[in-house]
Amino acid sequence: MNQDESGRLRVERVLHDRRPKRSDRIEIFDGRHTAQNISAYGFLLGLVCGGGLLYSFYGQIPQLGIFLVALPIFHFLEYVATALFNAEKLSLDSYLINHGRQYHAAHTAALVEFIIEYYFFPNWKQFGYLSYFGLFLLVIGQGCRTIAMFSAKHNFSHHIVDHKENDHVLVTHGIYKIMRHPSYFGFFWWALGAQLLLGNPICFIGFIFVLQRFFSERITYEEYTLERFFGQEWRDYKSKTPTLMLFV
Repeated sequence: MNQDESGRLRVERVLHDRRPKRSDRIEIFDGRHTAQNISAYGFLLGLVCGGGLLYSFYGQIPQLGIFLVALPIFHFLEYVATALFNAEKLSLDSYLINHGRQYHAAHTAALVEFIIEYYFFPNWKQFGYLSYFGLFLLVIGQGCRTIAMFSAKHNFSHHIVDHKENDHVLVTHGIYKIMRHPSYFGFFWWALGAQLLLGNPICFIGFIFVLQRFFSERITYEEYTLERFFGQEWRDYKSKTPTLMLFV
């Protein structure tokens, strides 16, 4: 083997070593924002939604099926809105599925209460006027939150920002002209509407206290940052625009 061939083989060996190693493992649900994880999350949300839709038509307690439709739709739209307007911030967390232990505990408590009460007091879980009102609040809440995200576009974020981006503007048109923090308004009434839909009196009362405390603290800090960013423009907007949330 001459010197040229030997050198060429060394170069090929180095290039081969630098190639990404293929793995036989299925790397899924590992927290990374990969195509397989995006697909898996979307598939599972669709599976729950489809199952809920079938149960709402053919099951004995349709309100449970409706809730199982509404929940994955909520998470799906969170991801879609971020993908459309904040692609640089897009991650698996944009689904808001991994939204903290408190969030998971709240939904678990709601389902546990529903099942226990249905077992001991099945008459409480009849689909009546209260369920219809809860469904109405749920739809209004989801609609307001989605409209808010699509209206704010790149100005919307799942996290409160502490510094003003160059293209960050104070959104005061559309639904923001009616209320400030319409995305919070949407989730507030979505969550309470879901408990009325399910006929969960304990969780309904508990959610009022938890949501009121959470949003009061979050809005107080967020409005502090908005006043730093926009000054008098924000103060004028705040003075004439309510939140339309209970005790917030």
